[in-house]
Amino acid sequence: MAIDVDTLEKLRQEPEVAPLDLSWLNLGEEQQWGMRAKPGKRGLTFDEIEIGPTGEVPEHTDNRSMRVRGSVARKDVIRVPETYAGRADVYSNNTRLLYEEAVQRQWSSATDIPWDEIQPLPDDIERAMCQLCTFLTEVEFIAGDTPGQFLPKINSEHHEVKLFLLTQIMDEGRHLDVFRKRAFANGGGLLSGLPQNGLRILIDAKDFTEMSAMMHVAAEGFVQSLFRMGEYIGQNDAEKRIFRLCGQDESRHLGFGVMHLKYVLDNEPWRREEIHHYLDAVELSLAPDPTDDAGSFALFEALAILMGGGIKNIDKGIEMSMNVQKKRVNEYMHRLKVAGLGDRRERMNPMLKQFLDN
Repeated sequence: MAIDVDTLEKLRQEPEVAPLDLSWLNLGEEQQWGMRAKPGKRGLTFDEIEIGPTGEVPEHTDNRSMRVRGSVARKDVIRVPETYAGRADVYSNNTRLLYEEAVQRQWSSATDIPWDEIQPLPDDIERAMCQLCTFLTEVEFIAGDTPGQFLPKINSEHHEVKLFLLTQIMDEGRHLDVFRKRAFANGGGLLSGLPQNGLRILIDAKDFTEMSAMMHVAAEGFVQSLFRMGEYIGQNDAEKRIFRLCGQDESRHLGFGVMHLKYVLDNEPWRREEIHHYLDAVELSLAPDPTDDAGSFALFEALAILMGGGIKNIDKGIEMSMNVQKKRVNEYMHRLKVAGLGDRRERMNPMLKQFLDN
């Protein structure tokens, strides 16, 4: 095929090179060039680098692009219109601290758990532990999936929240992993799946604060109580360490949720009734319903067997489990009080309210 003469001539010529545009070299004064971030006692953390104007988290942003906070805006960038514009929509004042702690305290279920400490257990104890691990494996699936849905909706101006949620997803993945491993590590396995209504309500949350109030403050608070109880029901050093490390991670998630709720109520107090509505819904899923089928009580019965030291002592275990439930509900109420929702005491679901201290 013949080549056009004009085209051939152009190919023989030296290509035109666009002139260099070095205007970005002159942005120093605008960007406070020369402001140096110095490592502190804990290293070069966010607290050390988020200084000056670039470290100020805006209360409201019109940034609808993926431009990171502190960089110079361009006029020709694409829009990301479905991100939260308000700081109160997603923020918590302890986010930077929690992120730094999370990345420094990661652990491995493969190497940090003394699996060789697990010895054969009586069948009723082993089955009860496997039932608990089945429940926790299900729970941790949702606890990772749910915040993951909100990552694209968090504005780049509030990157600390995005980074913290990424560490939470990693935490929950590790919890899913470790409880599944424990279920299979001693000749047992996964047992009965539980009703999914309580998990479905979390993943169906449409707003960030709705998700955080229901998952971080309420649901994960109840799971944290299980982890703390694990020190007592753990039959060996491996199980005790699993519960201890998972509880350490869960404390960060709770800390974020409580302080996010507090930030919302301090800055947008008109949202109080909205938040009560979210708590109404999640408390209904956390309160045991005697009309449910027997499968709903598999977890309760498993805990009673573990706490009583076997099915022969299940009455003792039930009494101890009720004391634990009392502790769970009172800790939940304490978190709400810290967040500024002390009036929740009078509005709590009756099935939970009965466990509150006077």
